[in-house]
Amino acid sequence: MIEITAHIILHEDELEESFIRASGPGGQNVNKVETAVQLRFDAKGSPNLPRPVYHRLVKIAGQKMTKDGVLVLTASEFRSQDRNRVAARERLCELIRRATLVPKKRRPTKPTYASKQKRLEKKSQRSQTKKTRGRVRLD
Repeated sequence: MIEITAHIILHEDELEESFIRASGPGGQNVNKVETAVQLRFDAKGSPNLPRPVYHRLVKIAGQKMTKDGVLVLTASEFRSQDRNRVAARERLCELIRRATLVPKKRRPTKPTYASKQKRLEKKSQRSQTKKTRGRVRLD
């Protein structure tokens, strides 16, 4: 059981982990040990993930989400398989936590009278500056 929030808890069987060879530091160890973790989570088919959270997760995840609604995360920062596994799970939890936050609705507002006047004043000042520019006459 992975507790993400008080209301969202994922079961271990919802996650699918596979291990792949990682690039980067590790010397000869890189060529023979599969330390990178590829974590797959079927967000679309998860019974524990509410629909609104799923839709926000799709937007947040971007390229990490497949067309079928499967979230794929790869962790290869560390040299050990265990630490990469923990890092991938933490990343998944963080993504879902970000998706649980409901964005604030934007209320369209009108500019104030003072801000309009200020803008027009600056505009006329700039216009005057540009008008005074030009060729120098030798009169």
